Amino acid sequence: MDMKPSTAVHSLEQAGLRPPLTLTIAITGVCNLYCSHCWVEAGGAYSASHVPTRIALPLLDAFAAMRGTGVRITGGEPLCHPDWLVLMRRACVLGFHRVALQTNGMLLTDDDVRALRTLDFPGLSIQVSLDGAEAATHDLVRGKGAFDRAVAGIMRLADGGLASRITIAFTEMRHNLEEFPALLELATDLGVASVVAGTLITGGRGGNADLAPPTPDQYLLLLARYDADDRFRDLYDAFGTMAALEWRRGDGPREACCTFAENPYLTPDGRLYPCLLCHTDDHAVSGVFEKGLVASFAEGAPLWASLRRISQSRADALRECRECPGKLSCAGGCMGRAWGSCGDLLAADDRCAIRRAVNRAAESIASKRPRE
Repeated sequence: MDMKPSTAVHSLEQAGLRPPLTLTIAITGVCNLYCSHCWVEAGGAYSASHVPTRIALPLLDAFAAMRGTGVRITGGEPLCHPDWLVLMRRACVLGFHRVALQTNGMLLTDDDVRALRTLDFPGLSIQVSLDGAEAATHDLVRGKGAFDRAVAGIMRLADGGLASRITIAFTEMRHNLEEFPALLELATDLGVASVVAGTLITGGRGGNADLAPPTPDQYLLLLARYDADDRFRDLYDAFGTMAALEWRRGDGPREACCTFAENPYLTPDGRLYPCLLCHTDDHAVSGVFEKGLVASFAEGAPLWASLRRISQSRADALRECRECPGKLSCAGGCMGRAWGSCGDLLAADDRCAIRRAVNRAAESIASKRPRE
């Protein structure tokens, strides 16, 4: 029998960790695509199948009992799960502030859109992946015809009155970064609420030799365009988010790069990680479906406390950080990305060179401004 939710939360707090806020639950490893940049390697012959509904529903209930504030329903492709709508309906009545559906958008039907509309849930968001402003760019990683079907799915949602709930998720890669301004234009035409970008992680299938993250110079060109192109700047400021552009705005000292347990991730085979990106099996809790979610959080507390200690040491331990002027604000970068890209918790964030280039550019601009 699962322990009291308050006991698990207390275990986390006693370990110096923050209580979980948003749980990302992969309800299936099945996917209608086989994307060449998928770092969880969904849709393959050995991917996990659907989480049984009789197991998934109590997981949502348990997280609500722990006073979690939101859930993300993901996969694989969650729409491949026969009861994805059942799970969405349950999540929307449990008192969460936010419920997100992460999808490639290709399988959405008019009936699905009507069902999502009838949820009538203010905190609903629907994240649709779009990795380019043109079919050739998007389809390079997702397969022929994927772009047209994804855009059709977005249009179907918008026509069904859900445009304000849609976020486009864009993976920054070497072959598509220059299309980001055009993607913002497309997003405007489609009427979506926001566009969120994140750099390719070279783990899983993301290590494909045909793909690569953008170069620092590509980001600097994008920053220069932001400065020079009023239209791009206005669109980005209205509904875009990209780390490289946000870094230049500056931020204060940071205690550690990871928030630990605030944004946990549950795989479709019942493995619980403390965050979306830090998938180190030595610090995971397995057998969650049998143990129960609440007991699994309590079991994870000492494991994740050790991760927190590693995270706090990164800024001093990493050679790249020792003379870096951004050391206090970066705190060694994202440990999850370090693990995902090279399997080493004490490696540099794979975006380190990009952030340094952005910081240097910002300092150069600042030095040229006239002093008051």
